[in-house]
Amino acid sequence: MPAETAAPAEVLSLYRDIDRAEWARMASGIPQPLTETEVVQLRGLGDRLDLQEVREVYLPLSRLLSLYAKATQRLGADTSAFLGEDDGTTPFVIGVAGSVAVGKSTIARLLRELMSRWSDTPRVELVTTDGFLYPNDELERRGLMERKGFPESYDRRALVEFLSEVKSGAAEARAPFYSHMRYDIMPDAHVTVRRPDVVIVEGLNVLQPPPAPNDVAVSEFFDFSIYVDADAGHIEQWYVERFLALRKAAFSNPNSYFKVFADITDEVAVERALRFWREINLPNLVENVLPTRHRASLVLQKAANHTVERVLLRKL
Repeated sequence: MPAETAAPAEVLSLYRDIDRAEWARMASGIPQPLTETEVVQLRGLGDRLDLQEVREVYLPLSRLLSLYAKATQRLGADTSAFLGEDDGTTPFVIGVAGSVAVGKSTIARLLRELMSRWSDTPRVELVTTDGFLYPNDELERRGLMERKGFPESYDRRALVEFLSEVKSGAAEARAPFYSHMRYDIMPDAHVTVRRPDVVIVEGLNVLQPPPAPNDVAVSEFFDFSIYVDADAGHIEQWYVERFLALRKAAFSNPNSYFKVFADITDEVAVERALRFWREINLPNLVENVLPTRHRASLVLQKAANHTVERVLLRKL
C-alpha cells in the first residue's frame, strides 16, 4: 500500500496477505454463475468490473462468505439445542465499507447476486446506509449539508434499531429509502427485509466505533465485514470520472438534484468535482473511513485500474 494509506505492521499481522493469483486459485472448478450482460448491469459508473474480475476475486469471496454464513447458522442452531430452545437462527449480516467512489456499491450488489446462487444462502437482501442519512431539511437545520456523508449526518440510532430487529429475528424490518436522483430521503418509500439468509449492509461509516463508551457500534451486528481499499489519489481520479459520467447521464435528468451541473463545461465540471472531493470526501475518508479499515474481517486492495490486486483476510 502507498505510504499515506499503509496500515502499520502490527495491524497487517492480524491478516493473511493473499495476492491476486493465489486468491484466484480458490475459484478453481467453480462454474461462473453470471453472464456478461448480468455483470454489465451490476457495474457502477466508472467501475471496470468484468467476467474475469468476477471469477478471480468475487466468486471465491462469495463462496467464503457462504461458508461463514453456514457455519454461523450451524453454531446458532447448536447453541439453541444446547439451551433447550427452538432454533433462533437469524440472518447472517455482512458490512461493506470504504470511500466514496471506491466501488463498494457495485461490490455489494455483486455479492448479493453471487451469494444467492449458493444453496446455503439463497435469500440475500442489500441495504445501504444512505437511507439512514437525515433528510435534507434536517441536515439544513443542523448546518450539516456540507458534511453529508460524515458520521454526524446519519441517524445512527435508527440504523442500530433496524439492525437490532434484523439480528433479533423480527419477521420484518424496514429501512428508509434514499433517492440518489433527488439526493434526499423519500418519506413514503422503504426497503423491507423479511428474515433472509443474508443481509448486506453497505456504507461509508459502517465500521465506525461507537460515539460514546456505552453506545452500541453498528459493526457489532455484523458477522463479517469487508473494507474496499485503494490509494486516495486513485480514488480521487475515479471520483472525478464518475462525476463527469453522472453529468452526462443522471445529472441531465430534469428531476435530478444535480441538474445544475448538466450544462457546465468539462473544465468547470472537473474543477467542481475536485473541490467536492478535496473539501468533503477526502477529509471524511482520512478522518473517519480509513481509520476503520483494521476493523474489517477482509480487506480488498484495489490497483489504479480498479481491479483487486491483494486480499487481506483476518486470521481466526
